[in-house]
Formats: sequence, structure tokens, C-alpha cells
Amino acid sequence: MKRIIAYILAFCAVFSLIGCGKGDDKSSDDPKALENIVEEIAVDYGTYGSEAKDRIGQLLKDLSDADEGIGSRWKEIMDLWSSDELGRPLHYDILPDGLPDTDELCIVVLGFQLNPDGTMRQELIERLTVALESAKKYPSAYIVCTGGGTASENESASEAGEMAKWLIGQGVEKNRVIVEDNSITTAQNAIFTYDILTSLYPSVKKLAIVSSDYHIATGELLFKAESILRANAPGNEKLEVISNAAWKAPSGSLSAMFQAGALIELFGDIETAFDIYYDNYDIHSLPPLH
Repeated sequence: MKRIIAYILAFCAVFSLIGCGKGDDKSSDDPKALENIVEEIAVDYGTYGSEAKDRIGQLLKDLSDADEGIGSRWKEIMDLWSSDELGRPLHYDILPDGLPDTDELCIVVLGFQLNPDGTMRQELIERLTVALESAKKYPSAYIVCTGGGTASENESASEAGEMAKWLIGQGVEKNRVIVEDNSITTAQNAIFTYDILTSLYPSVKKLAIVSSDYHIATGELLFKAESILRANAPGNEKLEVISNAAWKAPSGSLSAMFQAGALIELFGDIETAFDIYYDNYDIHSLPPLH
């Protein structure tokens, strides 16, 4: 991890010295230069948190000078990431009252690594139990199951596929259940779910995240960030995260550096993101990049 952080910070520092991100050198025409600034912002906050506020402020200005649209989106993402309200209030066991009881609402259940034989681990079943109770409370809502193939000895099994079978077996109508079975990271959950919902389910406008309690803030951050990045203008996001429901896990945590890697993945640098994941977590036994 120290190698990755040092590399990104040093590389971007060199660019800063030669005017990286400045509008007058047409950095907006250089996607790599923009990527370097975004990565430094993410790594700075992931490493130093609020202590990096001044540096991040300057980097956001550089980003806006280079590309005003990207700059405004990342300012919004950083305000969200640094907010004390991220993932709050946290609702345990079932979604709260007052959400839309229509097909405008979609319950997004975040996956968890399968057992080697393709069966679900208890943590995933607990998340599904929360989703089931929430689906009963909001019977017009869709339910998205997210997660790809993470069973080391069963290539045919996917998290989302097993989740969908469980929900349908518990009485949830099949036409309410949406399967997103290509992702292996939370960032990919957000990317692929957004693709499916905006292209095939135009009625959906509001999302409620269901996961373990330690995972809710990260899920909210990434789904909101993906919507911000795709919006044609600030405030015009097609999907809005409005609530959550969580299983109270006995343990578990996700660091700010994990979130930094996930945001970098949303921006498109998958290789750097996976380097961060590999150095920090044995997450889903991630396969090598090709």
C-alpha cells in the first residue's frame, strides 16, 4: 500500500509542478492528466482524511480549471464522502416508513462472497432476510440482487443468481427480482446496476441500499457517486439513494482507503483500484486483471 500511495502522490506532484490540471495548458484534452488529479484527491483523502482538506481543495480547483464539469462532479463527491451524514441514519432489519410504495423504488441488495461450492454464506443470507422484510413492506418495489461469480469451485454460481433464487423461494414475485451478476466489487455493483436500471427499468428513480451495517456507507457513497458522474448536470441524477436497511454484523469494517480505491475504479482506472484492494483486503479472492 505504501508503494501505491507513494507512486500516485509523487507522480501527481510532478504533474502539479508543470501545471497539471490548468485550463491554459489544455489539460482537459488529456484524460490521463485528469485521472492523475482524481487519483491524488482520492488517495489523499483515503490516507489523511480531513488533514488533507487544503491540498484537496487546491486539487479540486485544478480539476475544475482543466474540466469544469468533472471538477464540479468531484467537488460534489468529495462533499458527500467527507460528510458526517454519509450512511446515516442507519436503519436495522427493515427499511423505514415513508418511502415510495411504487415501482419508483428499487431495493438494492449488495452481495457477499459465496462459499467455494457456490452456496451462500450466512452473512449474505442475513442481508437477504433484511431485503425480504423490506420487500414485504414495499410490495411494489423492485429488488436488485448484485454480485457475480465468487465461488472458487463452482463457476456456474453467482452471488446474484443465488440471492434471486432465495428471494423467489421465499415468495417474492419473480418479475420484481432483477439480477446483476457480472460484478465482483462494490464499485462494479454500482456501475452495472445503474446500467440495468436506467436502460430497462425507467420507472425506477429511488434506491434503498441493503447490506451489512459496516458496508452501508460505502454502498451509499458509490451508488451516489456513480449517479453524480453520469448526470448531464449537477442535480440531474437519474437515480437517487434515499434510504438503507442493514443487518447488524458482529464484526467488519471498510477503510477510507478501500473507498478511495472504489472511487478510482468508478472513474475508470481499474488497475490502480485493484492494486489498492489487493493490498488492503482479501475481498472476494479477486482474480488477476487481464
